[in-house]
Amino acid sequence: MSTLLDIEDLIYSKKPEKNNNIIWEKHKLMINNRRYLGSKQRLIPFIKEIIAQECRDIKVFADIFAGTGVVAYEFNNINTKIIVNDILYSNYLAYMTWFSDDYYDFDKISKLIKEFNNIVGTKDNYVSKNFGGTYFTIENARKIGVIREEIESMVDITPREKAILITSLLYAMDKVANTCGHYDAYRKTLDTTEPLYLQVPAIKSKTTNKRNMIFNEDANKLVRRISSDLVYIDTPYNSRQYSDTYHLLENIARWEKPEVSGIARKMVDRSKIKSNYCTVKAPEVFDDLITNIDSKYILVSYSNMGQKGNGRSNAKISDEEILEVLGRKGKVKVFHTNFQYFTTGKTQLEDHKERLFLCVLN
Repeated sequence: MSTLLDIEDLIYSKKPEKNNNIIWEKHKLMINNRRYLGSKQRLIPFIKEIIAQECRDIKVFADIFAGTGVVAYEFNNINTKIIVNDILYSNYLAYMTWFSDDYYDFDKISKLIKEFNNIVGTKDNYVSKNFGGTYFTIENARKIGVIREEIESMVDITPREKAILITSLLYAMDKVANTCGHYDAYRKTLDTTEPLYLQVPAIKSKTTNKRNMIFNEDANKLVRRISSDLVYIDTPYNSRQYSDTYHLLENIARWEKPEVSGIARKMVDRSKIKSNYCTVKAPEVFDDLITNIDSKYILVSYSNMGQKGNGRSNAKISDEEILEVLGRKGKVKVFHTNFQYFTTGKTQLEDHKERLFLCVLN
């Protein structure tokens, strides 16, 4: 039986351990090594600065619209319990990979990923038939299908080991996808021809994740059952549904092989993973969310898109609505920083800022 190692320490150490079989330079797959619309990776220093200045005794940190999970990851340490949630199952598997304390066999995972990298797909399958020649080269699409089918057929792996393997595959797919960072569409010219290559995720030690809680559900329902010291909220801002933007990764993660349609080859039924925060209901569901939170602090991240972008990019909740809802819960402060907004078009946004609304509860 292999020993659980603090792989992250191994990655950044100058000299690898002599008594293990890890080629440490290769194990650099971190939670932030993917493209994701609205990712707060570059805002983390700003978020940490505000929390350090304004908040005290944060022993339970809840990130309930966690996306890639990069914000929660920054607060994940032996002294802090993390509650992490997202409606997308593909993101939930990443949380199982990086935040769970369930057992996994590192040597087994490393061996399997090495075997996956040596696979050559020679026959068409669900992935190549639906996404080959568009989102991926035929060779990569066949390989993705073979690997995902192999993972699904395994009977001697734990749920967390399965999550780690699928996460490694999803991150590898992102690196070779013929897209601009999302799956609402693929580029007309298939010029992303680099071969698919999976990496072993760098996972913190078991003690770091000891008390964490991981969820895959509607955040408005979840807050009725949890309590924390700080709840970080980063809802979708506009009408761009993440179920549409990342349908392909969600499809591979769930592996139900559904019917797909349209040029973008999206799953026909995505109703269960659509968010009301992308609709005219956004102010109403935001009010419901805040009303039912049990925490000392609420920190809301929301951009000042307003009417700056195109129709689909316009913010669904106004500043006035955010301030009114939070104001009923406690004392509110607003902080802002300049931020270069990622847009899928050619729109150049001037004076764009990312804001943090901090509510200290009554």
